[in-house]
Amino acid sequence: MTAPLLFILAALALTLSPQKAAADAALIILDRGQLPFELGPGHPANSPTRPGNAPHASWNSGANTANGGSVWQNRPSNPANENRLIFTAHGDVLGYYAPNAGGVLNLFDVNGRRVAYRPARGTKSLFSTSGQWCGTVDSPRGGGMVLAMTPECARLFSGHGG
Repeated sequence: MTAPLLFILAALALTLSPQKAAADAALIILDRGQLPFELGPGHPANSPTRPGNAPHASWNSGANTANGGSVWQNRPSNPANENRLIFTAHGDVLGYYAPNAGGVLNLFDVNGRRVAYRPARGTKSLFSTSGQWCGTVDSPRGGGMVLAMTPECARLFSGHGG
């Protein structure tokens, strides 16, 4: 892990509410200019044009039923998703995440609308359902998950943005 990302994660850890479960995911807004090359969209593994990252790749596709909001594992009413909340540093819940059997990590808004995904292999990058590079995901040592997203992609949780 690089020093800038460690700094971001350390600062985030200081601001998070202690009552959040370890499986929840904190969302922070990233400054793309501060992101190391190996985590950004310029790195070949993280490129939106890489076939395995594309929204139409079979495991990433919205047409794949494993990624749909109507499947039990992805519904907001599934009790398992209550432990996979995506929240801001202020404690506001934006949505939840749900992994599928193929290894894709799906991000949903509070109404169960899929807004982004992380492909199963080769990258820690997040992509919007339209294929735009959205940010990166990391699992800090203490457990849980941190999502670092561009402002445009973070707005997708409210139905706005790229």
